[in-house]
Amino acid sequence: MTASSESTVDELRALPATERAEILESIVVAEFKAALLMSDEDELPFDLSFFDLGLTSLGITDLKERLERLLACEIDANVLFNSPTVERLLAHLAEVLFTGPRSGTEEPIVAGLDRELFGAALSDLYQQR
Repeated sequence: MTASSESTVDELRALPATERAEILESIVVAEFKAALLMSDEDELPFDLSFFDLGLTSLGITDLKERLERLLACEIDANVLFNSPTVERLLAHLAEVLFTGPRSGTEEPIVAGLDRELFGAALSDLYQQR
């Protein structure tokens, strides 16, 4: 892991919980919109099944892999296929990223969150206020 990703992780964890959740949401929504070829203005329903949104099993698997690389965490396939909604995925990711047990010797869970994406999400968050 690079010093840059360490500082990004520290910055993310230093934010209040609501801001961390909003940034995580903006990252996940951006990935879903890209996978679904939606514009930034399109509304992404959080309560519809991924399949009802138009994703296939292959599309969900590709999205899972992109999010895992981006967030440097493993996403349980059961979350994606047994209760496949953006709302459920966000709850799962928040639990994994922000409330999981930490031994101090593990790699930070959000090590893959790059500074550019983090900055863009944080900027979007503050522009909406």
